[in-house]
Amino acid sequence: MAMRKAKRGGAKGAKRAKGKRRSKNATGTAGISRIDQTSTRTHGFFVRVGYHRTRDGSWRPKHRAFFGDASYGGKAKALKAAQNWLKKVGK
Repeated sequence: MAMRKAKRGGAKGAKRAKGKRRSKNATGTAGISRIDQTSTRTHGFFVRVGYHRTRDGSWRPKHRAFFGDASYGGKAKALKAAQNWLKKVGK
C-alpha cells in the first residue's frame, strides 16, 4: 500500500474561510516589524528587504536594519526612519 502525505493548512494557494482577512502587521508596511523585548531592553523596528536564496537553499534578506526607539527619539520617529530607509533601499 502506498502512503499519502497529509496536506497541511496554510500551504501556498490554500483558500481562507469566507469573511476571514489576513492580519496586517502593526506598522502597516510590508518588510517592517516591531520588536518589543523588555528582557533585553530592545525596542524598535526591524526592516528586511530583498530576499535571495543562499547556497544551502534557505532564504535570507539582502538588506536588513534596526531602528531603535532610543536612537531615533521615540516610536514615531523610529518608524519614519525605517520607512524612509525602506524606500531608499527598495529601489
